[in-house]
Amino acid sequence: MSVKLPKRLSSKKKKLPKDNVQPEILQKLGLEACSTAPLDPSSILDISTWTLENHAPRELKDLPNAFLRRLWLLSQDARSPCIQPEQNGLNKDNASPTEELTGFESTKQSPIHPLDLVTSVFLSANTFLQQEMTVHMMQCKFAVPLVLPNVDPEEPSHFLLWPLRAVVSRWWSHTLDMNRRLQEGNLASMCMPIVSCVKFGHCNVSKSKVLNHVLNGLKPGSETFVHKGMDGGQLPRKLSNGLVEIGWHLPTGDINRDIFPVPVVISNLRGNASTHEKSLSLLCQASSAVVVFCGDLREKDKQLLVSCKDIAKKIILIDFSETDKQENRVVEFVGLEEQMGLPKGSVLPGGTLSEEDVASKLCENLKNLFPDKLKLVTLEAAATLAVELGLNVDEGPVCKKAMATVEEVLRGLDEGPAEYWMKQFPLQGPLWSKLGELDKMESKQRKEGNIDPQLQKQKKDIFAELSSYRITPAMKLFTDALFTTDKMERSYFLTWLKLRLDMMQTKEQNNSQEVSPVPQTENKSTGNMPENLEDIEHGAGDSNSFCSVSAFQVTEGQPENTEMFVSEQQCEIVQELCAVIQSAVKTTESPSDNTNSDIQNVEITEDEVSFEDQNSHQVSEDQICNLDSETVSCKEKHLDITEITRAVPKLAPPAEQQMCNEVSSENQATSNSQPVELDPYSIGLEHFLREMGLMFELTHISPSSGNQNILRLPSVATDLLLYGVPLEIMDGNASNIPMCWLGCIFAELKRRLAQEHLRTRVLTNLGMHNAKNAEVLSALFGVKFPYGGRTTNRGVYMAALAIPSHLKKDMECDLLLLMDVEGLCSFPVNNKESMLIHDNEMTTVAIGLSDVLVQNISQHSDENFETAFSVMVNGLLRTKECGSLPICQILAEDKGINSILQASQTKHIYDMLLTESEDRRNVDNGCAKTTSSASFVKGPWTKMFLSEPVDTEYSMAVLKLKQNLFESLKRCTAKSEASGLPEFMAHLCAVWDAVKSESFSIGLENMDVASAFTLLCTEFFQWKQSLLENIESWLLEASTKIFATKAKALDSSVQNSLLNGLKNEAQEEVKSEVNKVKSKAEAYLMKDDIFKVHAETFKPILMSNVSNLQEQVMEQIMKKLDTINEIHCSSTQLKKFESMLEEEQEFKLLALVETSKSTKILLQDNELEEEFDIVWSKTVAEFDFRPSETDDITTRVRDVLRQNLIHRSLQKHMKKLDIFGQNQTSDFQVHDEHFGYRSRLKHMFEDNNRQQRLEAQQLAWKILDEYKQFVEHKCSLPADFSDSYIVELLETVEKALGGKSMEIRSAFEVDLKLHLCNAACQDFQKLHDRFAKDKELLFCISAAKANFLAEFIYNFRKRDECQRLAKAFTSMVITPTVLDYIKKPLGMQIAEQIKDKAKQYRSPQAFQQSLLEELIKEDHFESFKEYLLSYDNFRLMKIQETVEAHLSESNSLSQWRQQRLGEIIGKISAAVSQTPEGLNGALSDTKPLLERACLVLEEDADIDVGRASLNGPLFSITTDWDRFVKCVMELLATLRLDLGQEFSQNVDINQLLNSLSVQPQDYLFKKVRGCDKKCPLCGAPCEVDDLGHEVHKALLHRPKGLILYDSSSLPCTSWPESQIPGKDDSAKDKSVTCKDLHSLHPNWSNSSDDPDRPEASVYWRYVLTRFSEKFAKEFQQEPAKIPEEWRKITQEEALDNLKEVFEASEN
Repeated sequence: MSVKLPKRLSSKKKKLPKDNVQPEILQKLGLEACSTAPLDPSSILDISTWTLENHAPRELKDLPNAFLRRLWLLSQDARSPCIQPEQNGLNKDNASPTEELTGFESTKQSPIHPLDLVTSVFLSANTFLQQEMTVHMMQCKFAVPLVLPNVDPEEPSHFLLWPLRAVVSRWWSHTLDMNRRLQEGNLASMCMPIVSCVKFGHCNVSKSKVLNHVLNGLKPGSETFVHKGMDGGQLPRKLSNGLVEIGWHLPTGDINRDIFPVPVVISNLRGNASTHEKSLSLLCQASSAVVVFCGDLREKDKQLLVSCKDIAKKIILIDFSETDKQENRVVEFVGLEEQMGLPKGSVLPGGTLSEEDVASKLCENLKNLFPDKLKLVTLEAAATLAVELGLNVDEGPVCKKAMATVEEVLRGLDEGPAEYWMKQFPLQGPLWSKLGELDKMESKQRKEGNIDPQLQKQKKDIFAELSSYRITPAMKLFTDALFTTDKMERSYFLTWLKLRLDMMQTKEQNNSQEVSPVPQTENKSTGNMPENLEDIEHGAGDSNSFCSVSAFQVTEGQPENTEMFVSEQQCEIVQELCAVIQSAVKTTESPSDNTNSDIQNVEITEDEVSFEDQNSHQVSEDQICNLDSETVSCKEKHLDITEITRAVPKLAPPAEQQMCNEVSSENQATSNSQPVELDPYSIGLEHFLREMGLMFELTHISPSSGNQNILRLPSVATDLLLYGVPLEIMDGNASNIPMCWLGCIFAELKRRLAQEHLRTRVLTNLGMHNAKNAEVLSALFGVKFPYGGRTTNRGVYMAALAIPSHLKKDMECDLLLLMDVEGLCSFPVNNKESMLIHDNEMTTVAIGLSDVLVQNISQHSDENFETAFSVMVNGLLRTKECGSLPICQILAEDKGINSILQASQTKHIYDMLLTESEDRRNVDNGCAKTTSSASFVKGPWTKMFLSEPVDTEYSMAVLKLKQNLFESLKRCTAKSEASGLPEFMAHLCAVWDAVKSESFSIGLENMDVASAFTLLCTEFFQWKQSLLENIESWLLEASTKIFATKAKALDSSVQNSLLNGLKNEAQEEVKSEVNKVKSKAEAYLMKDDIFKVHAETFKPILMSNVSNLQEQVMEQIMKKLDTINEIHCSSTQLKKFESMLEEEQEFKLLALVETSKSTKILLQDNELEEEFDIVWSKTVAEFDFRPSETDDITTRVRDVLRQNLIHRSLQKHMKKLDIFGQNQTSDFQVHDEHFGYRSRLKHMFEDNNRQQRLEAQQLAWKILDEYKQFVEHKCSLPADFSDSYIVELLETVEKALGGKSMEIRSAFEVDLKLHLCNAACQDFQKLHDRFAKDKELLFCISAAKANFLAEFIYNFRKRDECQRLAKAFTSMVITPTVLDYIKKPLGMQIAEQIKDKAKQYRSPQAFQQSLLEELIKEDHFESFKEYLLSYDNFRLMKIQETVEAHLSESNSLSQWRQQRLGEIIGKISAAVSQTPEGLNGALSDTKPLLERACLVLEEDADIDVGRASLNGPLFSITTDWDRFVKCVMELLATLRLDLGQEFSQNVDINQLLNSLSVQPQDYLFKKVRGCDKKCPLCGAPCEVDDLGHEVHKALLHRPKGLILYDSSSLPCTSWPESQIPGKDDSAKDKSVTCKDLHSLHPNWSNSSDDPDRPEASVYWRYVLTRFSEKFAKEFQQEPAKIPEEWRKITQEEALDNLKEVFEASEN
């Protein structure tokens, strides 16, 4: 919310330079109008007082308000320039949840430098708001402006002295005798060292960071000065260059903690000092020391530094010049040091140091100068220098005049407060107190019906003595100052009066107060202050200005200076109010009591009324508006020309001024001449205001004592009240209320705030004298009450705030009266009993007037705590007798155990008093609450130690407390209607009259009753807790019984029977427990005498609480039983619905997963949502909801039909609606009345109009058929009945009738519509009843539909993912493993079966014999050739042929594979099914589980599993292991079925053999291969079976014709020499026989063929003879010459020879 200001008034000012950006910044911040209408303290009302939340600024114009609001909350981010722009709708909709949660952090912007923001607000505020801002900034430990640059850079800057005058703080001084003294001082006037820091050139360190470390130490602390590391600190300064800020260091008394031993002011000049010569000159002359941060100096900078040597007392240079100019830098600074004449060590190197190191060196250097080497100066003296240098100082002529007036008012106070009090405040002496005592005695006697004449005489004597009163000089000056027409002057006057009183009190305190010794080794300062420190607090340090109530609306046409005139209207108001006061007093006066009658019926004399004529010389309204604009800023046509600042001292009136009740008249006459012993800190602004009120009161008591200005005082006081100056309702010292004075003020206030009904609420803060009552109200509402302390200002004070328009509706009031009770239980030693009575009276009045009561609990419990608590309890008890109690809020200043116990005890007492009154009924109805939980707000409070940080929770705690109070004010509307000001005044009179006459059962001096009642409340609370615990235990058992009926939960008869039985049992149980409490209560009341004496008071309250407790517990337990039963039924219903939905979802999911598996198409979310909607609609339609109350739709249908007839102008048929809703037993029939007379006459001869009626009937039937379809369609929709159905139906009828040209009357249309609507009532009622079932459950289910949908999609995704994952695992891991398991041993099995079946495969010789036999039987040359040339390949081919033949003939292959398939599937199933412990169907990481299953297969089943596929990301997901196993099992079954079918079919043998890891032919070949060696002569294979043999042997050597012959070959078989094929004689000698083989080759044995045996080598001889020509042709040589005997060899002989050879070899 930007600051809303009036339009800028036109004024002629010189034009600013074009390049001046300052006005542009003010305009962007929304402060451009503040140059003519500056912000004042009233702005805080809209910005802070009525604000309940600390919203982030949205735009640049929100920053000033945010700064002030946060500053008043003492928030550390007050100076932050960050804004959070509002996101547009598109961005908001598209924003992610993370962006929405991060919110401010992700979107914050800093469009302006923090110092520019602070400077802008200071420039836009008047001096009184600047003062309050300065105080709050000091409390936050922020630097405050001292010299403020002008908006126009060509104009001089402003020196701000006035804001600093309100900054007051305390510190502990360091002393050599180890004693700490608690000192207090004012920032503006205290003598102390001032260290100023300036900068020349660019430095590589932050000057502000260095100064922060100097002020706060190297540990992280408050950021006093803004630096580049803060939000927006890196932005360039546009408005704050030339700003001089100051920070205040105050010692804590801890030597180890304090940076400096004395208070020190650190000032900081922003920007380059060379461009701000006036400010530089001021700081040099006014400072104790000047610290110069030097960068790369220019010649101008050097000249300025040299010129400073004559005016600066002490200069410290810190060198930050560039390091690459080292030589020049040394020469430069050495020369500069000589020119300036600086002592050695005045130049500190800092180029390579960090901010922390620079701060440490600077602190060490400054510490060496304390305490004697630095001069002590004041900021007041600096202001004088500023004037001489041409700067503008904010304390102008108006301020000076006001300050001079204050000095005249306080003239004589230096002689002593007692003498000053006696001379200047005579009306506050013992006569006022005595008059109050006599008035109380008279009220008591009047109540008894007997008034003592002596009492009347004493009052008459006092009146006579008071009639001689003449206004004192001080009060004359004081009232004249208030009568001034210059509101600015009046504001200065009041503020300075308060400040001067504070300064005088501070001076006396510092001179007189001593604190006990504290060891210097102590590491705590203020944290361990003496507990009685709060008792010595006085004065104000928060603020000195009053907060204007700008929200008040003054009656139009009223003169602006109404307080300057006493009109006839005002006189009439005074007289009227006096009559109101007299009529409000509930007393019965005796007619014979003429004296009293004369006194109380005082009339305003003509002399008093003539004051208006005597003051005709007063300034007119036009003259006021033409005042000098330099001294006062007038607001156009507004009463609040300027704000009035408020003084808030903590001064107590003298305790000794109270006189004994029985003082004689003689002593009274001489009492004024006797000095009154006063506390030295007792005079405050409130005493001047009290004296002013008593002056007016005296005029009405004794008319002859008045003067010409008396009647103007209520108008002035009303002015002050409107501007925030508290009004004293009750004088706590004299315990008296000036009724006439208050009455006139309220009358004037009512006239000023002319509203028809000025609704008023009262909020009161009640606490002990050390409970910080005024500070709390100041923190909450910005109003300033007199602060309490040991020497307190006893009394009840009131401030008025206008409720803003946006809160009036909720609070139902226009005016909020804040009341503060100060000085409670601050008893003088010699007059405690009298003051105790006064405290009881104050408390009773305050509570009796309140709508909301804040019970403030102090963190310091002294010996008077129990007394104060008793006073509060007595006040509540007395208020209870008079009427309803206020709503109570509890406030504690800390979270200590004492505060918590006090808050709890206060709550018990307040709850105890809420009995049978309207308060209890409101509580029971939920319209009002009793006490909320205690709010905790921890300081900072008045005159806090500025060295201590503000509690981080303070801002939030204040806002929370304010929210609670505003909620309480809203709840007041349920208790009572807000009263107006006259009613409030009458109520005040009634309460005061009851207090004076002690119309209570509890006396004002009786404190035992409160203690007894407190004990009774504590006991009752324990009884109540015990009862509630027992009832809770019983309720737990009852809940168990209800939830035990699981199967019968939906049976209404069973549940109702059980519930009724439990309710009856509950009544008996509660009655029994309450009877126990009653017995305890009755016994307790008879325990002690105090209870016996006050049994009539306590017993009704106690029994009422017991009765209310019984009602409350009974009502609660009945509600809980109903709730538990409903929860049980609803939960059962919900579980049933979820079960049905889950079942439907399961079917749907299975179908969808199968579809996805079969189609291999991934379903999208929108498709899944459509499928879920089908499931949802089906489940909701089929679910049996519990019937609930339904409404009849007949009325709704009738209303729609009525509106339709009206719209169709058919009102003449309205009477037919009277029978609407009756059951229809017949169909719609057409009658003659549906046709007009002419139509019937026209068709009367056509079979009695039969044809026309038939057409109409057919039309009606057609419409009825359409209606049935319409109803069927609507009932099929998943929606409840709607009125739009009837509208649509009627439109359909009209459309059907409009399309036919029939001569029918409107009655036909009405009757048909009536018939259809009647039918619709019955049909749609069923639809409505179907949907009007358990609405709460349906709402709950519907609300959870999104969750169910998300779960449905999630389950499908997980199942589909699980299915796909299982499929991938099956295809990538399981299938290869299964196939490998089946095929790996298959080759060996085939080979072994062949080996067992064919004997030739048993040994290499048998295979060789079988092979040779097969060759000779085949009798194919090609086979022999292949055998001879490719021996191994031929053998392998024959083996393969054997294998293929075997496989083609045998059916064992399918059996083997089926068997292996079953084995491997079983092993895999067992391995996968072994679910690890602890999963229980939960989502698990799949990869480790799959690896575990593979490991089980490898270790337990001895199966090789390929796990390489598991290493990818495919299997690194979470899934439901149980479901995954199920999917795998399904896929395994499918795999087994598929492979089984494959194995049962004919197989491609070659394809199968190629797929085997072990080839059977290779395996058999290895078995029959034998030795690989061949005869070196003929190539015959070695046929020795023994492994590892060394000598080879061939059984059948081959003849020479079977091999390719060349010259190098040597035949090894017997052959006729002449018959060697293709050789000449030269070759014959080379032919050898087998006998020669061993000789030629020792590793070969001779052949077994005996050359002498003709059958030797018969086999090969037969072969050669059979194919000699073919061999010759193949070898391309001559055919061999075959001996004739070879030709005679037959095939049988060759086979026989073969068998003999191999048999011989075996033998």
